[in-house]
Amino acid sequence: MTTTAPRLGTATLLRLLLITAALLGTVLTGTANAHAALTGSNPKDGAVLAVAPKDVTLTFSEQVALGNDSIRVLDPKSKRVDTGRLKDLGAGDVVRYGVDLHSGLPDGTYTVAWQAVSADSHPIAGAFTFSVGAPSKTAVELPKQEAGGGLVGALYGIARYAAYTGFTVLVGGAAFVLACWPRGAGVRPVQRLVVGGWVTLTAATLAMLLLRNPYTGSGELGDAFDLAGLQAVLVTKTGAALVSRLLLLGAAALFIAVLFGAYAKRATEPEGAAEQGAPRPGGTEGAVDGGADASGDDPGAAADGAKEKQDLTFGLAIGGTVVAAGIAATWALSEHASAGIQAGVAMPVDVLHLLAVAAWLGGLATLLVVLHRAPSLGRAAVLRFSRVAFWSVVVLAATGLYQSWRQVGSWSALTGTSYGRLLLVKIGLVGVLVGVAWISRRWTARLSEPTHGAAVDTETSGVAAADAAEAGEPRAAEPAPSGDPVRAAQLARQDAAVAAAARKRLRDADPERTGLRRSVLAEAGVAVVLLAVTTVLTSTEPGRTEEQAARAGGGATEAVPSRPVDVTMPFDTGGANGKGTARLTVSPGRSGANELHVWTERPDRKPLDAPEVKVAFTLTAEKIGPLPLVPERVAAGHWSASNIQIPLPGEWQVRITVRTSDIDQTTVEKNVRIG
Repeated sequence: MTTTAPRLGTATLLRLLLITAALLGTVLTGTANAHAALTGSNPKDGAVLAVAPKDVTLTFSEQVALGNDSIRVLDPKSKRVDTGRLKDLGAGDVVRYGVDLHSGLPDGTYTVAWQAVSADSHPIAGAFTFSVGAPSKTAVELPKQEAGGGLVGALYGIARYAAYTGFTVLVGGAAFVLACWPRGAGVRPVQRLVVGGWVTLTAATLAMLLLRNPYTGSGELGDAFDLAGLQAVLVTKTGAALVSRLLLLGAAALFIAVLFGAYAKRATEPEGAAEQGAPRPGGTEGAVDGGADASGDDPGAAADGAKEKQDLTFGLAIGGTVVAAGIAATWALSEHASAGIQAGVAMPVDVLHLLAVAAWLGGLATLLVVLHRAPSLGRAAVLRFSRVAFWSVVVLAATGLYQSWRQVGSWSALTGTSYGRLLLVKIGLVGVLVGVAWISRRWTARLSEPTHGAAVDTETSGVAAADAAEAGEPRAAEPAPSGDPVRAAQLARQDAAVAAAARKRLRDADPERTGLRRSVLAEAGVAVVLLAVTTVLTSTEPGRTEEQAARAGGGATEAVPSRPVDVTMPFDTGGANGKGTARLTVSPGRSGANELHVWTERPDRKPLDAPEVKVAFTLTAEKIGPLPLVPERVAAGHWSASNIQIPLPGEWQVRITVRTSDIDQTTVEKNVRIG
């Protein structure tokens, strides 16, 4: 049969715009975590002090969790010189911690190594140096692996992705059964999908609980079974959230047992059959997904059965919603929503966002399974899921846009930060997903309910056996000879083959259903990739936090690689033989002790032996200088100075004064970066 695509009407365009807004909201949402950042320290990185400080303090962009060993100060021999007692020096919105130092510290370079857990549950770490008197060599070796990295970080990331996936499948599958296709409670593939989501979420939560200690600490996989470390994790906010999730999963197990037990029996039986002891018909549910048995002899009993089924459905819906919201809250209360601005609003918004994602993507996964394994699914169920997906999109649009404002902060963060560039990748996936979603909606509109005659033909052709097999119920078959297991196994294989063939015939005979199945498969594939990119974002610092840290000077906490300064400046003193060039080098080119050389040359590249050369350094941003320096003459046209002290890294102005006679003199200047 030849079909033509429907035209894009106003309603369709509005729906596409709403879906696009929701997906952009999903992309820009707070599923990425608002990591804390080090915004300042005292002493500063690379500072050279005349006398040893009494303490070291660190300032962060938001609240962090630290212990007594979170800030370590090491001398040039890699021995600790701090007291090991953490001080909370914060006041108001300022988050500042410090440690006291032992008195009488000798001159040399000291290393400050710190590690903390941000309010969104992610580990952060860093290190910097300062010197007393003059810089020196240091034997300190810092870990090359970043906090939360390595094998443990990879395993923790996999567990986090599995947890999101399990939650999505568990909640979305159960919602699909209750809201869209009650008869699906008795279909084995649907049961396996939902139970698989529960198992995945439970296993991932247990793995995260065990890996939490090495993930935020040593990074060693063996510490996952350290009981002392596990006990320390349990008293943290994240540990309490993971334990709460496990308890809620226990309640979810009871919910699943009722859903696929008592509810499945009620949903797959004609109304009133249970009260009357009537046998279940062997055919399918007919043209619609679950209808009443018109042959019931007792209207009162049928009404009681319908009331009981309605009460059971209502109870499961309320109980399931409470459990699902509770599980979603374990993320909201321990990760990004609990940190940053407007946390009291962000946490319930985050719960709604997670539930909407689960209802949409989890329902999509269930629909895909049903289309492949339960061909008797009717158009009514697909349309009901379409309505559920629509309202999920509405919630995603509202919550996602709020979270995008809260976490991204500015347009510049989309291109100027790593987080923003990852978002641009996700935006590309959004365009693909919107297109495939529209195709799925088009195929849904073409679906038609099977006619009564088709239903009868389906039953007689063996689909009844397929449905019974999916529901876990044996089909009426030839009785096997008593005590003949070989014959029994042969009959079982025949039943399975008949059921599979019936399903395949029905699928192949319906081009609209085949098209919907393929488009939903493509949509689910894009959704999996989208979820994977989102999981990567959970370990990426968002643009708002990164820009705030940069404005506050947080970038100074990472040392700029040592790079010698080498600049050449032309000069002209105005007198005879007054033209030439001055070349200046500063090595190693960072704060602390450096060696300076100046060469002066004539235009013909021969040395210009000037009577006097002077140099001055000025750090305008910090109002330091000018720091005058008179280098010593080494040879004709060559001057040098050793152990010159550059107190801070930054953009320094270098001024060179050259005098070629008693009255001819000039000063040239240039800005150089000294790390």
